[in-house]
Amino acid sequence: MMEISLTRVDYTQVGVTSPKCLRLLPLAGKTQKAAIADHKGVLEVFSVKKGDAQPVFKTSPGPKINRLELGGPVGGVRERIFVTSGPEVKGYTKKGKNFLTFDTNMSENLLSMYVEGSDLFCCGQFMYNHYRDCKDTNYFLSGDQVNDVICLPTQTVKSITPILACQDRVLRVLTESELLYEVEVPGPPVTLCLFASNGGDDGTEVLFGTSDGRVGLVQIGRDCPSHLWELTNEKRNGGVLCLDNYDITADGVLDLIVGRDDGLVEVYSYDDSDEPIHRHTHTCSESITSVQGGILGTAGYDEIVCSTYAGWVMGLTTESKQRQAGPDATILTAQGKEKIITMRTDLEQLQQKVMSEREKYQQTAQSTTAISAVPSFHINDKFVLNREDASYTLSLELQMPIDNVLLQSDVPIDLLDVEKNSAVVSYSACLPEEGNFLLATYRCQANTTRLELKIRSIEGQYGTIQAYVTPRVQPKTCKVMQYQIKPLSLHQRTHVFDEQRPHNSLKLTGQFSQGEMHSWVCFCLPELPEKTPPGDSVQFHFVSTFLDTQLECLYSKGTATFRSDNISTISILKDVLTKEATKKKVRLDITYDVNEDSIPYTLNLIHPKLEYQLLLAKKVQLIDALKELQVHENSTEFLSPEYRQILQDAEQLKVEYKRQPCHLERLYGMITDLFIDKFKFKGQNMKGRVPALLEVLDNYNLQTLVQFFEQSI
Repeated sequence: MMEISLTRVDYTQVGVTSPKCLRLLPLAGKTQKAAIADHKGVLEVFSVKKGDAQPVFKTSPGPKINRLELGGPVGGVRERIFVTSGPEVKGYTKKGKNFLTFDTNMSENLLSMYVEGSDLFCCGQFMYNHYRDCKDTNYFLSGDQVNDVICLPTQTVKSITPILACQDRVLRVLTESELLYEVEVPGPPVTLCLFASNGGDDGTEVLFGTSDGRVGLVQIGRDCPSHLWELTNEKRNGGVLCLDNYDITADGVLDLIVGRDDGLVEVYSYDDSDEPIHRHTHTCSESITSVQGGILGTAGYDEIVCSTYAGWVMGLTTESKQRQAGPDATILTAQGKEKIITMRTDLEQLQQKVMSEREKYQQTAQSTTAISAVPSFHINDKFVLNREDASYTLSLELQMPIDNVLLQSDVPIDLLDVEKNSAVVSYSACLPEEGNFLLATYRCQANTTRLELKIRSIEGQYGTIQAYVTPRVQPKTCKVMQYQIKPLSLHQRTHVFDEQRPHNSLKLTGQFSQGEMHSWVCFCLPELPEKTPPGDSVQFHFVSTFLDTQLECLYSKGTATFRSDNISTISILKDVLTKEATKKKVRLDITYDVNEDSIPYTLNLIHPKLEYQLLLAKKVQLIDALKELQVHENSTEFLSPEYRQILQDAEQLKVEYKRQPCHLERLYGMITDLFIDKFKFKGQNMKGRVPALLEVLDNYNLQTLVQFFEQSI
């Protein structure tokens, strides 16, 4: 396979952009035009001539634009531009004429939209509306937040089939105003795209990208879906924000282009069995909000046009921008000389403007009536649980460079190493008895606009993490962001529940409404909608990302039942829910059923993780001694194959051990909690037996540990 070589070219910068707010207009001539919309409410269409962006038209600033889509007749050319701002949809021709201003009268701002012929599909946070010729046709209220909407092509699929990407890890397939069925996907879907831009041969294939970095292809059948393939996120890259199909490899087959929130742009080709193969990765320093394949800069050269969160529009072009070294290498073209002169003039004018504004500011600052204006800035933040390593990723992104970030927590947490993080971290002493468990400062290098942190919490301990973000602006200003660490913070929504496992149950009855119980469950568990889902009863399923144990929550007015194979999960829920009910002065009647078989079952789930960590710790302890032997002996042949392997993998083992600090202590803590909770439900306090338990763990054997749990009375 030929290697792809792509070179970055910057075209222009606009305001902050939302995902999917850049589109390339259909080819008319040798190159295409680009349409981009930003948070200032400005829609701009431009072409590129001699490397410079030439505006075709630009609208006046207005309300923030959340989405930009192209529309046109079914099966025809999509060259009409539609944008959403607030509850309104506006339509423009490619020359800038405003031919449509349509107020949807929706109570929510429009966050996503799709256009198919004369059909307009609009979504707010939870509401979906379908308009035909600007007349309200269908309506649907989703049980969780809607992140994106798409419709199967009506030219191929004769019935209108909208698909909603929802935060609760499902794609909801609709028919008119009814739910046809739900498609379970491996993560919260953020973006949708038709496969091959037309849904494949029969128009039913849809690509999805998730916030935890997975990409998949699903076929939307008339009665049921079928999953065709899925790209896992083994390298733990950022979440997927945008997808496109374009033949960038020039092999006659459309490639898949993926844009991620950690600045990666990836290209995948397809093998003979139509499975995606990674071909190229380009790294940027900020979130990629849109990707589009086309020809924008130079005729005859394909490129991937990208927009970033900070508003940069750039191209990753197949045109080589490097000149060959040689005697003529120093000779500039007339075009190059002209560009340098223009840039120097622009730079001088900017310097003059900065100096005059600075003088004006100094004069105003010395005035007795002066009021200091605090510069406002928006933070693009994300706090997401990763299933692979049971940790939270906190990413903070600004349009301007970040000076420093102070992290403060009133709950015990671990900060894990992030390879792509170049900031210098320093820890300050803090007093846990005053409710302050962590104070860490990240000092960023110049021009860092995005910072990513990894955090691991302890279940059962809950509170707030506060991030004080200070950008490099004058006068100095700081913005505080708050993130909740929930009592069962390492649990993740799932749609599967294994009834064959041994379960412990907790039943609560009392004078509470379904909404009150929902708010208490939201306080305990992540990934739940703020709104109480419709219906007489609510059911949710969760899986622990750390231990793979499961939890079922089923509640209605006056009654709630929780089932889990981990007794510690039930214990945490019991403690927190009774505390919340007491705050509201609601009396609860509590009954519980402890299944003795669940204890050895949970210990068996912990066993492989504990065994691996003990072995890793043992190997890391041996490295220094083995290296000393290696220095003093000419050969290591006398060592056993196991020890030679440890020496060979020494660096990798150290990196892995460093990446997971306190992992062993966490597992010890979970086993200790399991032991205490088992007897707590029997009304016995076994904290005095903990030293004996730790002694058993130090000489770990699963059978001995299970016997210790069963024999302790």
